[in-house]
Amino acid sequence: MTAASTTVSSISCFKAYDLRGRIPTELNPDIAYRVARGYAEFLRPARVCVGRDIRLSSAELAEAVMRGLADSGVDVVDIGLCGTEGVYFSTSDLALDGGIMVTASHNPPDYNGMKFVREGSRPISGDTGLQEIRKFAEQGQFKTPIKRGMISQVDNSQRYIDHLLSYIDVAALKPLKIVCNAGNGGAGLVIDQLESRLPFQFVKLFHDVDGTFPNGVPNPMLEQNRQPVTDAVRREHADFGIAWDGDFDRCFFFDETGAFIEGYYIVGLLASVFLAREPGARVVHDPRLTWNTLDMVEQSGGKAVLCKSGHAFIKQVMREVDAVYGGEMSAHHYFRDFAYCDSGMIPWLVLAQVLSQTGQSLSALVSERQRLFPVSGEINRRVPDAEQAIAAIERAYGPLAMRIDRTDGLSLEMPQWRLNVRSSNTEPLLRLNVESRADGALMEAKTQEILGLLAGMGAIATDH
Repeated sequence: MTAASTTVSSISCFKAYDLRGRIPTELNPDIAYRVARGYAEFLRPARVCVGRDIRLSSAELAEAVMRGLADSGVDVVDIGLCGTEGVYFSTSDLALDGGIMVTASHNPPDYNGMKFVREGSRPISGDTGLQEIRKFAEQGQFKTPIKRGMISQVDNSQRYIDHLLSYIDVAALKPLKIVCNAGNGGAGLVIDQLESRLPFQFVKLFHDVDGTFPNGVPNPMLEQNRQPVTDAVRREHADFGIAWDGDFDRCFFFDETGAFIEGYYIVGLLASVFLAREPGARVVHDPRLTWNTLDMVEQSGGKAVLCKSGHAFIKQVMREVDAVYGGEMSAHHYFRDFAYCDSGMIPWLVLAQVLSQTGQSLSALVSERQRLFPVSGEINRRVPDAEQAIAAIERAYGPLAMRIDRTDGLSLEMPQWRLNVRSSNTEPLLRLNVESRADGALMEAKTQEILGLLAGMGAIATDH
């Protein structure tokens, strides 16, 4: 590959927060090489780590990325197969200037992508450099460096495992039985490394790494993907269950009855744990569902900070207020001591310690919160015009609202119930969340009322 290649008119796989596209039409080694060169032109880093997930195309794409960085004069630290949090950890742990993760998380097998960070594991997204990287990659005019960068392999997985275990007191753990579903993604590799250090018995589902995803795409947000964990928890009489997406930056919980726990309730629970460790600290949360989180943070003596949904926004605000923890109902959990980044491993370790120390079941820890603040769960509707639909909801319910907030979409707060509706960044899709105060019937009635309003505007149900 020459230093100055033919101009590419457009690279379509750049998204709001990362890069994702179909292999090989939207993303291939040539495009990956150009993107890496564009990343180097934008950031001018000296040392960058590169990790990759278990997809069949990831090794080839990662090789192209490393070649592109080296051809830009950047020294590359190849950390190999890992989760996205492996790149977050390594960038900070090794004091690097940036990191690139080759992953498409929970997308279908014929997709791949990349996530980018700079020094300190700070995210690079649409408004913090992603469009500049795209421009450099599309132009294809790259400077020839004084010398080519070196590529070296580094295995810091043991330091990563040690860091994960620093969030808990291993001596306080009881021999819990835990069902874990890696979805044939990369999470199983970490469970295997942790296993000898913990007293747990793991019941492993879809544990082997397999980029063809023979048991379906690892996306626990889809209800049909939850049944294997539910069945295994009941069959094995397990203490709880966990499932991850493909790059395991999100984790999802099931109680001892096999019931799926909405991520919203886990946010409040984790907030209370970290506030018990650091009274008065700040906790960042998203606007989709808020009342339970606000109540638990207040009870725990902390300060809740509202932030727009999305990892780039949460991480930025966490840094600004030095929050000890941040959580989104979408099962992203962020930790100050993890470079303010999200991890799919820290949450379940912390909750396992809570179960061990309290002797309570997971259902006991969340059932009262579910009763006090019942929720609809996120409901998606495809609409002809998202802005018109949101405006119609505001016309209908705005006059009843005590509080209106536009941090992320539209949030309307009535005395006994609350809604948040927001549009997708990439398609004509609305995402609706409704919650109430200790009145499940009211929450359900208002949810159906709003869905009826949307149906009258041509809304169609969709899974995503």
